[in-house]
Amino acid sequence: MRLRSEEKEILRALVSGYQLKSHRELDGSKLYALHNTSDDSTRPVTVASVERLRDLEFIAGNMKFPAATYLLTPKGERVAASLTSSPLRPILARLFPGR
Repeated sequence: MRLRSEEKEILRALVSGYQLKSHRELDGSKLYALHNTSDDSTRPVTVASVERLRDLEFIAGNMKFPAATYLLTPKGERVAASLTSSPLRPILARLFPGR
């Protein structure tokens, strides 16, 4: 399995203190963005990258309306940790803590 650059960026961000959220618009469309928890900035990410990470079971969402938060699965956390040499600083990043 080969990850695309944006997919790697999302995983690295999740173990570095960012949150991945989907925001549902009134017309039903979704926008995905990484939220920097230290300065409240956001960075959009593509639907395709989020869907692929979900299909690979690296992330799962809590499906809240209007903004779902996507969390790393244990499998996703292992892959994300292998993509960075920085200290891990996940904030609510784990789907199943302790597994």
